[in-house]
Formats: sequence, C-alpha cells, structure tokens
Amino acid sequence: MPVSFCAEADRRVILWAAILASSMGFIDSSVTAIAMPAMRAALHASLAEAQWINTAYLLALSALVLVGGAAGDRFGIARVFVAGIWIFVAGSLACAFAQDAGQMIAARTVKGIGAALMVPGSMAMVSRAWPRQQRGQALGMWAAASTMTTALGPVLGGALITWGGELGWRLIFALNLPLGLAAVWLIRGRTPGDIGRPGVRVDATGAVLASVGLGLLAWALIAPGAGWPVWTLALAALAGFLAWERVAPAPMLRLGLFRNRVLAVTNLVTLVLYFALNGVMFYLPMAAVSAWGVSELEVTAAFLPISVLIGLLSAPAGRMADRWGAGVMMAAGSGLVACAYAGLWLAAPGGAFWAHVVPLTALAGLGLGLVVAPLTAAAMQGAEDGEQGAASGINNAVARVAGMVAVALLGRVAARAYGPGAPGFGLEGDTATHLAATGAAFGSIALIASLAAATAAVLALLVARPVS
Repeated sequence: MPVSFCAEADRRVILWAAILASSMGFIDSSVTAIAMPAMRAALHASLAEAQWINTAYLLALSALVLVGGAAGDRFGIARVFVAGIWIFVAGSLACAFAQDAGQMIAARTVKGIGAALMVPGSMAMVSRAWPRQQRGQALGMWAAASTMTTALGPVLGGALITWGGELGWRLIFALNLPLGLAAVWLIRGRTPGDIGRPGVRVDATGAVLASVGLGLLAWALIAPGAGWPVWTLALAALAGFLAWERVAPAPMLRLGLFRNRVLAVTNLVTLVLYFALNGVMFYLPMAAVSAWGVSELEVTAAFLPISVLIGLLSAPAGRMADRWGAGVMMAAGSGLVACAYAGLWLAAPGGAFWAHVVPLTALAGLGLGLVVAPLTAAAMQGAEDGEQGAASGINNAVARVAGMVAVALLGRVAARAYGPGAPGFGLEGDTATHLAATGAAFGSIALIASLAAATAAVLALLVARPVS
C-alpha cells in the first residue's frame, strides 16, 4: 500500500470531508447530552432508559468500530466511510421521528452502526493522505477544524430545545443530513489509490463476540437487578473474544499491535480520560437543567469553551507533539482536566453554574486542547502503513467503550448518591432536598472523573518522549 492514496491537490478536500463527518459525531454527542432532559420528558423515559438511549449508540459503535476499521483496510477506507455516512444519516432521521424510548434506542443503535463505519475512516483517510512526517500536523488540523466546525452545534441545539420544545430536539437530529451529503459529495472520486486489500476476510465472529460481551456488560452496569449470571456471561464473552482474536485468520483486533509500547499506553490513556470526559459531560446537563435553574441554551456555555479551546489548541499541540513527544502534552492536559473535575466536585453542592461550573469546564477544555491532537497522533503513529484503519478503529473503540462504561456505571453512582426520594436525579424539582441530592450525585460523578483523569496523566508520563 503506498504512503498516500490520493493526489497532493486532493488532500485538503479529503481533510474537509473527514471534518464534516467528524462534526456529525461531535454534534451528536454534545447535543444529545444537552437534549436529554427534554427527550426524557417527551418520551417519558426513566433514568435507565436515558442511559440506554446513550449506551445503545456507544454499544454499537464500540462493538463494531474495529470491524469498521478493518473493513476500511479490506474494501477501501473511502468506500466504507461513505457507507457509514448514509447509515448514520438514516439513523438520525429515525431519531427525529421516534415516539417513545424504545424507538429512540433502536434508532440510536442504527446510528452507532453507521458511526462504526464512518469514524475510523475519518482519521485513517487523513492519516493515509499525508506523509508520515506531516501526519501529526495534519491530524491536529483535523481535530482543530472538526471542533471549530461543531462549536456552534450545541448552541444551536440548546436554542432549538429552549425555544422549540419537543420540535426543537427533533430538529437537531436533522443537522446531520446536510453535513453527511456534503461529506459524500466532497470525497467522491478523490481517492483512486484506495483499493483496499482484496481477499482479506472481515472478522464476523469477533464482531458477534464483542457485541454480546459489551451488550451484557452494559446490561450488568445499568440494570439494578442484574446479578452474577449476567456478569459471568459478559466476562466469558469478552474473554472468548480475546481468545478468538489470538487465532482468527483475519482478527478485527490484532493483539500484536499492542506490543508497540506507545500505542498500548496511548489507548490506556484514552480509556481513562474518555471515561472521565463522557461521564461529566453526559450528566452535567441533567444536573444543571433539573436542579440548578439553567436552560438548555444556557447549559451550552459549559460545552462551548471545550469545543473552542480544543479547536484553537489542537493544531499547535499537534506540532508540539511532533517536536517534543505526545506523552508530555497528554500528561499536562490530563492533569488540567483532573484539576477541573476536582473543582466541579467541590462546587457541585452549591450549583453555582456561572460562577463555578463554566470556568471549571473551560479549564477542562484547556487541558483537552493539549491532549486531543497528541493522543490522536500517538495512536496512529503506532501503526504501519496499511493498518491505519485498524489502529484508528482500536483507538475509537477504546474511547467509545470508555464512554459506554462511564454512562452506565456513573448512572448507578448518581442514583445511589441521590437517594430514594422523588423526583430522582435528572428530573426537574425545586425543593432544597432535590438540590442537595442532585449536588451530591453530580459531585460523586465529578470526583470519580477527576481520579480517572489524574490516572491518565500518570500513564501518559510513561510515553513522555517523541512518538516518531
């Protein structure tokens, strides 16, 4: 496989196609979190159903993103990327018309399948289009432009929900349609060298074992009544998946990749850091809207600094990672995130959104701005040419599994910290008891997230040297 599968003149166009596709994922994650209180009310969804609305997407994405990355290497990254966009857009339209929590969960599953094909192709196309010595900067540009493109997504979503009610949150899913069409149009005919590797099989057995294992794990974490049989089956399926990957003729997860120290540690950093990020950003809007007197539009003030700072800092952080190594940048950024979430733990009982929460989420955004591009570059640098799809799939799978586990596990933490009283965490109430219980619940989430981010900082120091 050649170093680059496209003409130099097409690189910028491919970059923008990848940015638009990434924007759909970024918008979906942030806007769904902001819309969740309104969606719960309209769909009459319980806290467990709200967790499943988010988890269904992450479960499908986590279980199949490795297949998506491997399928890109097999059939051509651009071809699989475009197929993923179409499925993602179809799932988005189904979300817009969902009438109850069950339909929304099913539509979110379809979106996850599409994202599993689309997401790894986004990073892999950028990585393969640029020569190795320029990939850090190119991936930094991708991360920066993707987040800048989506910076107004949560604001627009918050405005639609605040002023449009139920129609507003349904309309936010339609944002994916023009973005998807534009990405498909841009990529058309731009990758003639992307021929894949004919004859290589895709690991369907591994996909089934991963789906069953992760699905049972999510069930065990979310369902209060799930006992040891569910845990046993989940762990057995996941162990079977790893055992199969060792002997599979075309494994979706080539375990040999983890012999590369940088790639292995980078994925551990991804696991614990994205656990922290997803847990806080999913449950923060619930706490703010239900107990702190904040509207969906106002709560976007906690998301916007993160998007803007990642966008502004990712390109220079990518250049610094090329020069000094990704580990130092990841450690510094993760440390700032840990400090920010520790501050949220202390501030949660007061519910002072503008005075405390927004500045602290901005500090987390500063840390993430230092992490995102170096993390991406390190994950991709560990792969040889022709395996960027697999490496991208692994890193994305780790990030999505982290998000799935965070939402499932921390939901139980929040419910337990809130206590048995009405109305419950994430549902609106105006009593002093509800405010105190919500503060305790979100504070518990923020404390665990802070410890996870601190762990990411320590792990990143293990690769505090240039990745090249």
